Amino acid sequence: MTDERIIISASPHVHSDSTSKKLMYDVLIALIPAFIVTLYVFGISALIMTSVAVISCILFEYLIQKYLLKTAVTVSDGSALITGILLAFNLPSSLPLWMVITGSFVAIGIAKMSFGGLGYNIFNPALVGRVFLFISFPAQMSSWPVPVENNMTLVDAISGETTLGIIKEGLMYGETMSTLSMQIPSMTELLLGFTSGSAGEMSALALILGGLYLLIRKVITWHIPITILVTMAVFTGIFWLVDPEQYANPLIHILSGGAVLGAFYMATDLVTSPMTKKGMIIFAVGIAVITVVIRLFGAYPEGISFAILIMNAFVPLINSYFKPRRFGNKIKAKIV
Repeated sequence: MTDERIIISASPHVHSDSTSKKLMYDVLIALIPAFIVTLYVFGISALIMTSVAVISCILFEYLIQKYLLKTAVTVSDGSALITGILLAFNLPSSLPLWMVITGSFVAIGIAKMSFGGLGYNIFNPALVGRVFLFISFPAQMSSWPVPVENNMTLVDAISGETTLGIIKEGLMYGETMSTLSMQIPSMTELLLGFTSGSAGEMSALALILGGLYLLIRKVITWHIPITILVTMAVFTGIFWLVDPEQYANPLIHILSGGAVLGAFYMATDLVTSPMTKKGMIIFAVGIAVITVVIRLFGAYPEGISFAILIMNAFVPLINSYFKPRRFGNKIKAKIV
């Protein structure tokens, strides 16, 4: 008689021959177009900030696993690398490096390793690091460098409002969308990335191209990103149709801020998103609605980070309600 045990491992549970390492490096490839645009727009400051975020995330994971948890070191799986890049993509490229390192520690040490590492974390680590920095250092996290002609120089001293910030502040002081139109970047600028904002949200087009790569490679499915963007478009479109002078059109909401970055790269995290297709759609609708509510009626111009983290907390409940169908059905015995 053999001793056969069923071993249940942590998420992500993917029904394919892909490994977590392969999936992480597919995400890395998908982020290359957006990173190239970021380097072109912000130059060496973005390169330095991203490098520091990546190196510190990898280092913190290595030290915690080796000396605190005393478990096998798994930094080669690429998850810490992706966390570092996504954290950097959610930060201003001019952020002081010690703050970037602090964000990396929170992302890896608190949001990931304190739960047991990859597969056990409840919240997206990069977003936890970003929100911690935003709450702790609001002034620095709201100082957005703007594109300059000589983009190979540090641009720490040059800052401006994001598109959503311009709209939020302008409407708060009595302006209308018509009077703000000259200050708002064009759709072409939003698509290509010549605007002010965090490092990774520059070019919506580059992010979408990377997202399409993930869809083609079947790293993610359409359910979360498309549902988020469509729901945001419908929700903001209703307000825009009711009063176009007080609400921005849906394309501005989709192409500006972190909507595309969050939809394709943050909300689709295999560990912190639902397992079933129905669950994914509910999850995505919740993210979209919370994001729009914060953008339109909250104190902050952006809300995608908070929305994803809030919905991350509901993932266990969503998974328990939308369970996959079991193999086989119980058949009632026939009475003869």
